[in-house]
Amino acid sequence: MCQCECVSHISRRKTSSSSSSSGKARSQAGKFVNQVGRAETPKEQRSSSDASRRSHRPPQEAATPHAPSPGSRTHHTPIPNMGSGHYFWAILYFASLCSASLANNAKINFREKEKKVLDQILGAGKYDARIRPSGINGTDGPAIVRINLFVRSIMTISDIKMEYSVQLTFREQWTDERLKFDDIQGRLKYLTLTEANRVWMPDLFFSNEKEGHFHNIIMPNVYIRIFPNGSVLYSIRISLTLACPMNLKLYPLDRQICSLRMASYGWTTNDLVFLWKEGDPVQVVKNLHLPRFTLEKFLTDYCNSKTNTGEYSCLKVDLLFKREFSYYLIQIYIPCCMLVIVSWVSFWLDQGAVPARVSLGVTTLLTMATQTSGINASLPPVSYTKAIDVWTGVCLTFVFGALLEFALVNYASRSGSNKANMHKENMKKKRRDLEQASLDAASDLLDTDSNATFAMKPLVRHPGDPLALEKRLQCEVHMQAPKRPNCCKTWLSKFPTRQCSRSKRIDVISRITFPLVFALFNLVYWSTYLFREEEDE
Repeated sequence: MCQCECVSHISRRKTSSSSSSSGKARSQAGKFVNQVGRAETPKEQRSSSDASRRSHRPPQEAATPHAPSPGSRTHHTPIPNMGSGHYFWAILYFASLCSASLANNAKINFREKEKKVLDQILGAGKYDARIRPSGINGTDGPAIVRINLFVRSIMTISDIKMEYSVQLTFREQWTDERLKFDDIQGRLKYLTLTEANRVWMPDLFFSNEKEGHFHNIIMPNVYIRIFPNGSVLYSIRISLTLACPMNLKLYPLDRQICSLRMASYGWTTNDLVFLWKEGDPVQVVKNLHLPRFTLEKFLTDYCNSKTNTGEYSCLKVDLLFKREFSYYLIQIYIPCCMLVIVSWVSFWLDQGAVPARVSLGVTTLLTMATQTSGINASLPPVSYTKAIDVWTGVCLTFVFGALLEFALVNYASRSGSNKANMHKENMKKKRRDLEQASLDAASDLLDTDSNATFAMKPLVRHPGDPLALEKRLQCEVHMQAPKRPNCCKTWLSKFPTRQCSRSKRIDVISRITFPLVFALFNLVYWSTYLFREEEDE
């Protein structure tokens, strides 16, 4: 009987919203009942039906058909009797169909609920966006706003303008108890808005910003989420160009710290306080690539500022960038070294090759000057000396020194040749005088007087006699004591001591002196600036 009542109850529930589902349920129920009825044997059906008629029908009802009363239920389809096991499974199946039908009829339109909730909390006269939220637990303290950032990309870092460009996702989160609503037993997780002027917003601004813009393709990249407990999440994607004061004393072996500062513009710390979100307040996209820098790390801190109008809450994140030295090594340091070494080639050329040595020296000097001007063009004009200025200045000095060395060699060569010519003329004159004196002496010795006697001349020469001077010098040379050999003098003694070979000596000394001094400069330069870089780190 219970089974028949359930079937008839399902057949009578015909409403406008569930007519199709009820029809399906009835058809499935009829099929299931017929299948269960056919599973029994005809003999069992007849025996069970006879027994039931004998036990439950009176004789009058068996003889004459019973007319249905007005209030009684009529069964259009007779359902055969079933065994106890099949009876249990049929009831379970019909109960599941009833529950599914009721669930379909009770389905809720949550979009309509969201509209009602928004009208309820943000309707006219119910919420004023000009009034800030209350403090923690509804007190009159300052509103707490928690900040977190997601750095999407860092486009450029300009040394000339001392600025950098960054694209980030900026998020703020605070609690406004006026925006609490019923979440319908956890089914309504949050409400989403795209208009920021509907609710109260913190008056945050970026204090070191130069330029900035929002992203509106395809739609404005901004949303506001309102949670059932009154928590509000504001998220927006922005691109900023921020000022970054740099210290270029160690350029290009330097590290730079660029900050991102956020502060309240009108609300003091008595009304609004910014805090970093707990956990991971700043996130950076993976595989962040920069052309000339590497982002080593970032630090978060607070930077509250006091002015005439009060104290304002401020947050900052410091981005530590390390300059990639490999680019500057290839583009600046190695070419400068090559120019300096090329300028030394003139020391190995003949001193008489004036056009070759002059063109080589002037060309290297002009190239070095052009290289220096190109480096300074990519840097701001600062009042202090940079590491790259020391390098280019010393390299330019070495190239200019090589050119001056050739001028000195040329001057020594010309002065030496003039003196050699004069010395040759004097030696020739002295030789002629000596020959004339020897002829005069021989004629005097052979000269005889009228008595056929030889004229005797004194054997002692006068002090001014050139022959006596030459003899005395030879004796002094042989009488000097031997000295210790000197390496430098021995090496220099290979060259003639005449005036004309002095220019050759200058070239030979320059071949050794210039490379040694340049190597010493490199040792001092790299040890000094690399050590200072480690100290700054």
